[in-house]
Amino acid sequence: TVHSEMATPYIMHFGNEDQKRKWLPKLVSGEAITGIAMTEPGAGSDLRNISTTAKKTPDGYVINGQKVFISNGQLSDVFVVATKTKDDYSLDSMSLFIVEADRAGFQRGKNLKKMGIKAQDTSELFFDDVEVPAENLIGEEEGQGFRQLMRGLARERLAISVSCVSKAE
Repeated sequence: TVHSEMATPYIMHFGNEDQKRKWLPKLVSGEAITGIAMTEPGAGSDLRNISTTAKKTPDGYVINGQKVFISNGQLSDVFVVATKTKDDYSLDSMSLFIVEADRAGFQRGKNLKKMGIKAQDTSELFFDDVEVPAENLIGEEEGQGFRQLMRGLARERLAISVSCVSKAE
C-alpha cells in the first residue's frame, strides 16, 4: 500500500515528464520499490516542523537529516523525501525530492519492531550530505512540498481508513 497508494502517486501527480518516464515503469512493474520519508524524531508528523534540509548547490542539492518510522525503509530502492528548502515555518518552506537509496551518504537505520503489518518493514533513514541533482526536485520549483503532501495525505488517510474498515468487517 505504501508503495502503490502513498509514495508512487507523488511522482505520478507532481513529477515532471522525465521523472515519470524514468520511475513509473519501474515502480509499476515492481522492478523498483518506493517509500515516502516524512516523519522525523523531533517533529513526528508535524510536517512544517521537520528539520531535514536540502541546500542548493551549483550541481543540485545536498540533503541532511533523519527520518523515522518509514514504511518500506529497508526494501525501497527510491524514496520521496520531504525536506526544508527554506529555514522557516511558512507553507513554501518545504520541497520533495526523489532520493535513490544507492546515493553516497544515505544510510538505512535499524528495522524497528512494531505490532501488526509484519510484511511491511518500518525503519530509520539517515541523510548525511546526500547529493541529488536538481532534476530530482519534485514539482516545478522549490517550496511546493507542503501543498503536495497535503493533497497526497488526504488520499493516503482515506486508503488507510478503507483498509481498516475492511479488516474489521
